[in-house]
Amino acid sequence: MVVNRVSYVIRDEVEKYNRNGVNALQLDPALNRLFTAGRDSIIRIWSVNQHKQDPYIASMEHHTDWVNDVVLCCNGKTLISASSDTTVKVWNAHKGFCMSTLRTHKDYVKALAYAKDKELVASAGLDRQIFLWDVNTLTALTASNNTVTTSSLSGNKDSIYSLAMNQLGTIIVSGSTEKVLRVWDPRTCAKLMKLKGHTDNVKALLLNRDGTQCLSGSSDGTIRLWSLGQQRCIATYRVHDEGVWALQVNDAFTHVYSGGRDRKIYCTDLRNPDIRVLICEEKAPVLKMELDRSADPPPAVWVATTKSTVNKWTLKGIHNFRASGDYDNDCTNPITPLCTQPDQVIKGGASIIQCHILNDKRHILTKDTNNNVAYWDVLKACKVEDLGKVDFEDEIKKRFKMVYVPNWFSVDLKTGMLTITLDESDCFAAWVSAKDAGFSSPDGSDPKLNLGGLLLQALLEYWPRTHVTPMDEDENEVNHVSGEQDSRVQKGNGYFQVPPHTPVIFGEAGGRTLFRLLCRDSGGETEAMLLNETVPQWVIDITVDKNMPKFNKIPFYLQPHASSGAKTLKKDRLSASDMLQVRKVMEHVYEKIINLDNESQTTSSSNNEKPEQEKEDDIAALAEEKIELLCQDQVLDPNMDLRTVKHFIWKSGGDLTLHYRQKST
Repeated sequence: MVVNRVSYVIRDEVEKYNRNGVNALQLDPALNRLFTAGRDSIIRIWSVNQHKQDPYIASMEHHTDWVNDVVLCCNGKTLISASSDTTVKVWNAHKGFCMSTLRTHKDYVKALAYAKDKELVASAGLDRQIFLWDVNTLTALTASNNTVTTSSLSGNKDSIYSLAMNQLGTIIVSGSTEKVLRVWDPRTCAKLMKLKGHTDNVKALLLNRDGTQCLSGSSDGTIRLWSLGQQRCIATYRVHDEGVWALQVNDAFTHVYSGGRDRKIYCTDLRNPDIRVLICEEKAPVLKMELDRSADPPPAVWVATTKSTVNKWTLKGIHNFRASGDYDNDCTNPITPLCTQPDQVIKGGASIIQCHILNDKRHILTKDTNNNVAYWDVLKACKVEDLGKVDFEDEIKKRFKMVYVPNWFSVDLKTGMLTITLDESDCFAAWVSAKDAGFSSPDGSDPKLNLGGLLLQALLEYWPRTHVTPMDEDENEVNHVSGEQDSRVQKGNGYFQVPPHTPVIFGEAGGRTLFRLLCRDSGGETEAMLLNETVPQWVIDITVDKNMPKFNKIPFYLQPHASSGAKTLKKDRLSASDMLQVRKVMEHVYEKIINLDNESQTTSSSNNEKPEQEKEDDIAALAEEKIELLCQDQVLDPNMDLRTVKHFIWKSGGDLTLHYRQKST
C-alpha cells in the first residue's frame, strides 16, 4: 500500500441535491422511498409521498467517485452500491450508513445484478471480472472485518457495462464493449453461451423470471429479444434514433420501456413491435429508469438523466387494451408524447463544469451548469463568494496578479464539486510569507509558510496523534495558537481551519481510494485506528512531528547592466530562497558590490550608533533610492520575489540573470 496522495472535497455540510447526472435508481414502494445515486458520489434517499413539501430524507456518503449502480436487497433493508472508486459498498438502507466496503475489483465497477429469491448479488466493471456475493454474508461484515472470498466468472474479453440475473439466480448475463452477450450459470460458474448480434456496446440487460428470455439495449440504437433456449436473437426493435442506455420491463415480460441518448422514452409491445407509445421526452440523455411496480400495468416510471433532476412520468392510459390486443387510438401515435409534464420532480442542483486556479495558487474561480461564477479558498476549503452570472474570462482577468507561486495541488471536477488533491511529489512546493497570505502572526513577525504543510495540519486537526502538548514545544517549532483553542494542546496549524464536515481521502497514485472520512471524525476510535494504518510517513512528518519541508532555492547570476559602464564580473552563481524579494538583492548590491561615495560611508558610520532594525531600514531606503535592478531590460518592482521574476519576466531556460545599475541623479 503506497499512499501518495491526499484529497479533500470543498462542499456544503449538507448536499441536499444531486449535483450531476444520476446513474442509478431504486424504489422502495413499501416505505415510499426512492434511492438516487450518481456522479457526485452521493447516494440520496427521497420521499416519493406526494404530500411532503421537501422530498429529501438523507444522504449516504462514503464513495469517492461516481456511483454507477445500486440494488435494494433483503426487502429494502440493505442497499448495495457499485462505484468508479473501484469498490462495492454495503449499506443499512433504513439508517443510511455504510456497513462495509468490498475492494475485490481492480477498476471501475459499472453494474450490479440481483437475484431476489437467492439474496445473491453480482458486480462487474472495467476489470472484466464478475464477482458473486451472498448478501447475508455481506450484511454480517463490519468496517474493519470485511475480507470475504467470493465466486467469480471470467471469460469477458472487454469492459463490462451491463449485468442481469434472474430472480431465481439460475442465469447471469453480461454486456460489454465486446458487443456480445455472455451467459453463465451462477450456481456452477459454468459458461453457457455467447450471443452475437449487436454492433456496439451493450448498455442495458433484463432477464425474465425463469431465465429463458433476455432483453438487451445497445449503443447501436436497437433493442433485442433473445431466446436463451434457442441461443439466438428472436426479435430486433428499432425504436430509437440513437443508443439505448436504459431498459425496464413489466412483470409479465410483454412490454419494454426504453430510453437513451435521443432523450425519448418509449413503451413497446414485445409481441407486436408496431405498437409502441412515446411516453415522454426528457431534457437530457436517459441513463436509468425505474418502474413503480405497485400495480400491473405500472402506474409510473422514474427517469434519471445526465442532468441532476429526476422525473416521475405517469403511465395512465398506456395499457387500455381492447379485446384485439391493440391500444386505444389515443395511444398509438409514436410521435406525440403521452405526457408533456412530469407527475413529480426531484430537483437537482448545479454542478461545477469549469475552473481556473488563480496565480496566488490559493483561490479558484469556477463556473457551474447554471452559468453562475463563484470564488473559492483552497486553504480554508470553502466558497468565499457567489459572483452570479458574470463573464468568467473577465473575472479571471480582473483578479490577475503578477505573483508566481508554484503548483502544489491539482483540481478535479468529476463529481461536479471541487476535489483538491495533494500529491507527495509537489505538495510542499509552495512557500509564501504570512503577510502575503493574509495571516497575521501574534508577535508581528512575517514567517514563511508552506501552504501544503499547513493544509495537511488543518485536515488532520482532529486526529489525536497530531496534538502537541506544551511539554513538546521546546523540541518542536510550533506555531502560535489562537486563544480560542485549548491552551494545553496545540491543534491544527494556528493560522486557519477547514470546515469539520470536509471529506478527506487517502489514495494511491492511480486514484484508488484507501480510506475516506470526514475531518471531524478523525478523533473517533475506529477512524483514529484506521488512520494510524493509512497515513503515510510524508504526512506524519508534517502533521505529527511538525517537521516542515526545506525552502525552495533558486540559482541566479548578478551582473552590472551594460548602460552602467561597469565591467562584467566573473560569473558567480548565487542561490537564495525563491521567495526572496528584489529589494533584498538591491540591498546586497548596495552594501557589497557598489563602492559608493563618501556620503554612504558617513551614513554607515552614523549607522553604527543606531539599533539593528533602524540600520536595516536605512540601508533598504538608500538601496531603493540609488539602485535599480533589471531583468531582460525591464526595471523590477522591489516587492517582487525571484520566482515571480523568473516566471513572468525571465521566461527562458537556464539560470535567472539579473542586472543592476545606479539610478541616474
